Amino acid sequence: MTKTEKIFNRIKRQVGKAIGDFNLIEEGDRIAVGISGGKDSYTLLDILEALRKKAPLKFELISLNIDSGFPGYHKEVIEEYLQQQHGNYVMAETNSYQIIEEKLRPGTSYCAFCARLRRGTLYTQAEKLDCNKIALGHHLDDFIETLLLNQFYSGTLAAMSAKFQAGNGKHTVIRPLVYVEESDIQEYSHLLKFPIVNCSCPIVGVNDQKRQMMKQLVKTLAADIPEIRNSMISAIGNVQPHHLLDQNLTEEN
Repeated sequence: MTKTEKIFNRIKRQVGKAIGDFNLIEEGDRIAVGISGGKDSYTLLDILEALRKKAPLKFELISLNIDSGFPGYHKEVIEEYLQQQHGNYVMAETNSYQIIEEKLRPGTSYCAFCARLRRGTLYTQAEKLDCNKIALGHHLDDFIETLLLNQFYSGTLAAMSAKFQAGNGKHTVIRPLVYVEESDIQEYSHLLKFPIVNCSCPIVGVNDQKRQMMKQLVKTLAADIPEIRNSMISAIGNVQPHHLLDQNLTEEN
């Protein structure tokens, strides 16, 4: 078995487990898969497509790319890949960059504003495509880093959910890569030579310092605790309410 086959089988097994654990995909689902041009979304699409071909239930995948309008974003590279490898796709153009430049108020988060616009477009396009679910490429490390960020900077015990109802009440958002480590995705992406496209956000990296700190913290701890990532992702799903300080939790919980 080749190195590519080994990592493919590992990721596919982990995604299959997530689908089973959280009931992410059901018979007749029509799923919009968010494709940004990064390693995570390419891997997500590739694995879901492989599972779809052999799944005992029928579901559809529609690749969906959202162009925020940032100068230098090479969407044509993404479209060429989707055209060759995954024919069922939609390239959605927006003027989000122009809106952000014109409407962003001082003191307001650039990333948060951009994310709201992207979510709105994502939900709108999913509705146009008659999709009942939206798949996003957040992986295990994203879940862990979000948990730590919320604890350290927001004073909340919260991470991400593998499956939740979208804010518009019409779609279910799923994250099938919840059990997949970023290092495996990086290696898989390298082996398959995915055509990575930078988002071209004008402030990329500026507001990412805190997340990078969490990433480094986990990496440092993993040197002494090799299973720390698996332990932390398990902890998110193994909540003990009686051992927390939330006064809203009742005895029944």
